Amino acid sequence: MVENDYTKPRGEGILEGKTILVTGAGNGIGKAVSIEYARQGATVILLGKTKRNLEGVYDEITDYGYPEPAILVVDLAEPTGDAFKTIGAAISGEFNQLDGIVHNAAELGMLTPLEIYVGDQWDHVFQVNVKSPLLVTQQCLPLLKEATYASIIFTTDESGIKPKGYWGAYGVSKAAILHMARMWAIEYANTSIRVNIVDPGPCRTGLRLLTHPGMPMKRYTPPEAITSIYTKLMDCDVLGHNGELFYAHDFINPDLDDRTERDLATSTK
Repeated sequence: MVENDYTKPRGEGILEGKTILVTGAGNGIGKAVSIEYARQGATVILLGKTKRNLEGVYDEITDYGYPEPAILVVDLAEPTGDAFKTIGAAISGEFNQLDGIVHNAAELGMLTPLEIYVGDQWDHVFQVNVKSPLLVTQQCLPLLKEATYASIIFTTDESGIKPKGYWGAYGVSKAAILHMARMWAIEYANTSIRVNIVDPGPCRTGLRLLTHPGMPMKRYTPPEAITSIYTKLMDCDVLGHNGELFYAHDFINPDLDDRTERDLATSTK
């Protein structure tokens, strides 16, 4: 893990005064983005299903002296809409403000041929990866519409951009989220809400470990090094972008990329 230079004093960040919801905030990319948003002055709402992980991120943010975040323990695999209704209500009741959402939570499912893919597992992956971002966005729209400008960031994957065999429901769901995000962008093009998509690329995360077991994790980019595109899309720069796909690896912060030349030489997707 990179030792980040989280030293910017509170009150000097470009996201000062914003309230931002990050799903899947307990680890990996969601954790890194949440800490960076807090470093930039935002109040971050940490959403995830594991309270202990969220509390760990909460402690890191407050230990740095950044704005105190909030925790929302929600299982996005919940098949009914009741769990999602609590999200908008909780944010409205606590903050009465929301300036952005990062849809980062994801479920991998099985890497297996479509011929033998299990239907229940397919439904589970789509519930987390496609249906939950839809329902969360719907519940948060009233607050997003009240913001001077708001940004919604959806997360896709290489397997959703270019079909890859054996990636099953995960690959199809990531293709679906790319399409859905662009539909949101079209439908809200004449409002103050901007919708864009990020492909994080191969990163040093638990999900990557599951998809590439046995591969040295050091060869992959640490999630802390790819957060700049997420900040750019949550800042006023977002006004010039809508419905666009960004590759996070085009915005790597070299100061937070601890890979050696040897790691880079052997790096593969």
